[in-house]
Amino acid sequence: MRELVVGPLLRHVGESDAVIWVEVDGPCEVEVLDTRERTFRVCGHHYALVGVHDLEPGTWHEYEVRLDGERVWPEPGSGFPPSAFRTYPKDGPLHLVFGSCRLAAPHEPPFSLRKDEHPLGREVDALRTLALRMKGEPRDSWPDVLLMLGDQVYADEVPPSTADFVERRRDEKEEALGERVVDFEEYTHLYRESWTEPAIRWLLSTVSTAMIFDDHDVHDDWNISQSWLDEMRSEEWWNEHIVAALASYWVYQHLGNMAPAAHRDDELLRRVKEAEDGEDILREFARRADREAGGTRWSYCRDLGRTRLVVIDSRAGRVLEEGRRSMVDDEEWAWIEEHATGGFDHLLIGSSLPWLLGLGMHYVEAWSEAVAGGAWGARLRPIGERLRRTGDLEHWAAFQDSFARLGRLQRSIAAGERGEPPASIVTLSGDVHHAYLFEVRFPSEADVRSAVWQAVCSPYRNPLDSRERSVIRLGMSRPFAAAARTLARSAGVRPPELEWRLTDGGPWFDNQVASLLIDGRDIRLRLDKAVPVDSAHARLERVLDRPLV
Repeated sequence: MRELVVGPLLRHVGESDAVIWVEVDGPCEVEVLDTRERTFRVCGHHYALVGVHDLEPGTWHEYEVRLDGERVWPEPGSGFPPSAFRTYPKDGPLHLVFGSCRLAAPHEPPFSLRKDEHPLGREVDALRTLALRMKGEPRDSWPDVLLMLGDQVYADEVPPSTADFVERRRDEKEEALGERVVDFEEYTHLYRESWTEPAIRWLLSTVSTAMIFDDHDVHDDWNISQSWLDEMRSEEWWNEHIVAALASYWVYQHLGNMAPAAHRDDELLRRVKEAEDGEDILREFARRADREAGGTRWSYCRDLGRTRLVVIDSRAGRVLEEGRRSMVDDEEWAWIEEHATGGFDHLLIGSSLPWLLGLGMHYVEAWSEAVAGGAWGARLRPIGERLRRTGDLEHWAAFQDSFARLGRLQRSIAAGERGEPPASIVTLSGDVHHAYLFEVRFPSEADVRSAVWQAVCSPYRNPLDSRERSVIRLGMSRPFAAAARTLARSAGVRPPELEWRLTDGGPWFDNQVASLLIDGRDIRLRLDKAVPVDSAHARLERVLDRPLV
């Protein structure tokens, strides 16, 4: 009898279709809601992507998973409600949960301690806390979508079981690599340990997930600069690692972001399914994706009723050449502009990296880009590069042309130049291990009619220590902003074409999860932090609840 290894994961959900993803322990036929799909094989592992069609719109659908006719999900005696989802359109508010940065670790000391108490301390998982709360609630109150904005797994800070597996595979020559995962096999263990804790497994089976990678899904500081990339490519292990990272991301995360119709038209997916083992096909794809900025698009779009979600890859598609740095290439920008439009009640833009930072940090990142690009002369370029890496200065502000371009795009949408302006445009981000809300203001002559915001929520589980929190507060202070502005001007950095202000007393720290509740043209943001009750449990405490329109 075949068994589930990872999953089921509920991925795309539309008006009459849905996608369920599984990893199983051998070749078989997977059945969900009377739809059957054969597994495909990659590197000796077996997966299925079940696209269910002809579902009743606006209706709840409970489902089971069968392998070769035998029921394997739900698991007997799990204590969790049946896995279920509701197709669109909804007859009530849309509930979208978002955040980033979830480091998998046991819920016991030292991992459940505060980081100030032990270097391995990560406190209690906010997503797990959400799942355990949902367990006792009526399903009409469950979230519809879980937007995971990066660092779904930590390839360079692996959980204990994966660390043991990696250590057993290393020879003396490879010991210097440490506990990071390198190849596809090691990634499969990392995903398994990260996604099979019972509460997390049930949550991912019953809330539709949308995902995009950030650096730790691959490696800290991934694609921060051209010189960083050149150095990494000179390392033999890196060239194996980046192929495994992108190949495993395609299997475990990217495929489920797409609708069933996109799967039917996906030539790469067809070739992988038809192969005895898709390893070679996928490795060649991953090599090209790493070496060529164009030709591979990880960004995607979902329509959630009258709300459009556009998720931007702000990592893999960067143009890193000094003097023409861009968060994405021109082909990707054209795709973004095509899909980020008016004509919806709300436009949500997902980016793992925040578009807006505290003003002081914005100017520091812009300054570092200018100096590394030669604004203070060739002799000082290495200083800009060194500070860029030391301070993780790699957000949109460190790609000034892209920062301005995204701002102009949002201004044009909000002014009705790209269709009827939405009630709100909200950029959703993670990465920075704290949460905040910025209200955006454009010049009065821009005739903006949409409310424009930047909302950031991070981490699900990987909080900062007290010293790191002090640094963040300093970076958001007015004196620091004034000093940083002066520094940036000395390197020729122009002031932004818009303004933004911190609202509601942020930033907020701790493990946390954010929610958007969307009802017609009304939209509300909530932020809940996980307050530990004991070493294994927490409660969600609301620290922010405000309308955005």
